[in-house]
Amino acid sequence: MPELSIETLPLLPLTSGVVLPGMVVTATLETPEARSAATAARDAGQLLVLVPKVGERYARVGTVAAIEDAGELPGGQMAVVVRGLHRAGISVGVAGTGTATWVQVQRLEEPTPSPRAHELAREYRAVVESILESRGARQIVDTLRGVDDPGQLADTAVYSPDLSFEHKVELLETVDVEERLTKVLGWARDALAEQEIKDRIRRDVSEGMEKSQREFLLRQQLTAIRKELGELDGDDEDLIAGYRRKLDEAELTEDARKAVEREIGRLERTPEQNPEHGWIRTWLDTVTELPFGKKSEDRLDIGAARVVLDEDHTGLEDVKDRIIEYLAVRKLRNERGIEPKAGRGSGTIVALVGPPGVGKTSLGESVARAMGRNFVRVALGGVRDEAEIRGHRRTYVGALPGRIVRAIGEAGSMNPVVLLDEIDKVGSDYRGDPSAALLEVLDPAQ
Repeated sequence: MPELSIETLPLLPLTSGVVLPGMVVTATLETPEARSAATAARDAGQLLVLVPKVGERYARVGTVAAIEDAGELPGGQMAVVVRGLHRAGISVGVAGTGTATWVQVQRLEEPTPSPRAHELAREYRAVVESILESRGARQIVDTLRGVDDPGQLADTAVYSPDLSFEHKVELLETVDVEERLTKVLGWARDALAEQEIKDRIRRDVSEGMEKSQREFLLRQQLTAIRKELGELDGDDEDLIAGYRRKLDEAELTEDARKAVEREIGRLERTPEQNPEHGWIRTWLDTVTELPFGKKSEDRLDIGAARVVLDEDHTGLEDVKDRIIEYLAVRKLRNERGIEPKAGRGSGTIVALVGPPGVGKTSLGESVARAMGRNFVRVALGGVRDEAEIRGHRRTYVGALPGRIVRAIGEAGSMNPVVLLDEIDKVGSDYRGDPSAALLEVLDPAQ
């Protein structure tokens, strides 16, 4: 191992940058300490040691540099041009001439690069080239390819704008080439990952904006063409804008939103003379009037529910007990955080059986009042058409949605208490069997 040479040099502190061996930089002399160090160096052989100052402490390693030129900047500040020569360990402060700070420094020789260091250098070069090419700095890539020494290649990381001042000081203090390459490779990988994320976000945003702008321009062109053909007037424009505004305000599910957007697009392309224009408008009016996203907050107080049932009905203890059991299960599931879900296990339907006038309908109203939900009654007596349950086909004149969908719209919330009244009086004929349609609607597994 070669002996370490010891020198006594003036110290020039650096507070915002780091100078590594081989770098040529212009250092401004902003403080009296810096000006004193430059003056002492010119008087003692043009050498000084540049040491970064992090907070209140100096770095353990500095860079011995030679002053190549000195002068005054256009702003009036004094500056020196220095060239970094080699790393040096800071030993102790010593007494010197003038007001400059003099320190003893020991030259730190870099060890011979190992095969592992050359492997890390190749990997680091590839990562840095990827970063520079993504930023369009191809000229710097060519310059980087001319650096063969692994230690010098690691020191080029000091030029990276992604490294903080603390990281650059850490780079200066790391003398071992393999360890230095390991650090800069890790930092470069982090910078590359961040760059890729930024590029992907920028690309996604750009594509989304381009798609929105393209759709807007096409829609404007389509509107202008339809105006020229006399197929569109101001009322139609206001109508379509109104549907889009309702769509933006409604809390629809993703599938429902896609369906509504598809129908609004069809409405824009369909002339008013076409019968489908009216069918689409009826469908959109029905969907946009449904209370999507509006739900009543359940009040699951078993004691209060029993009080409400007893106030509204005398007797019927078995029926009240069954309803209380149902509400108790809902309360228990809610306390345990078991969210309602579709399909099997999503809940039960309470069936009330009895002769007319015993309080079946009023029991439903009491349950809704006890839970704090809206109440709606669907009378099924005499219904013989499946379309009353499923909804009519849109091609029929006066087509309407099914009774249950209409009931939800009348209730004003998506979770009302729905009472299907007189279900035993549902009939069937050549138009179908409404009871089969009810089975499809009410079966949780469907």
